[in-house]
Amino acid sequence: MTNPYAPPQAVVQDIADPGIGFVLAERGTRLGAAILDTVIFAVMVYVPIFIAAFATGAMQAVTAEQSSELPSTSGLEIVMLAVAVIGLIVWLGITIKFMHANGQSIGKKACGIKVVRRDGSRASLSRLIWLRNVVNALLGLIPLYGIIDSLVIFGEARRCLHDHIADTIVINA
Repeated sequence: MTNPYAPPQAVVQDIADPGIGFVLAERGTRLGAAILDTVIFAVMVYVPIFIAAFATGAMQAVTAEQSSELPSTSGLEIVMLAVAVIGLIVWLGITIKFMHANGQSIGKKACGIKVVRRDGSRASLSRLIWLRNVVNALLGLIPLYGIIDSLVIFGEARRCLHDHIADTIVINA
């Protein structure tokens, strides 16, 4: 016998299961890809800058001991800065190439995951750059946004806040 006073019952399909046949990337895999992207960027861009700063500081200290004149800008500093700029250009080129081809960053490609639209279709390069990166970076200026963005991944849909903004999901490639 049905209770006429019972609350209404409804079957709701979870948005995390679009039923298209792809598998969402694990949270740990996404974290690993993000860490790998950060390390690669640091090695290609920041390490040359730190080496230049350290080498320039050491050379200026030696120059200051040998001469009473103020030391000039070292040629090594300019070379290392040029290496950092070249590293940035190479990193951008590789990243944009992978993002355009498969919706992947260097780290995502290495970890075997990629970004697609929520319906499983290919995410455009402009969506990946503007909505997932630029808008997210601007929102990152708001205090605590980065923490909230990261913590949202623990929901059923395994999507960060920037995934919701860009209407994307991360799946196994």
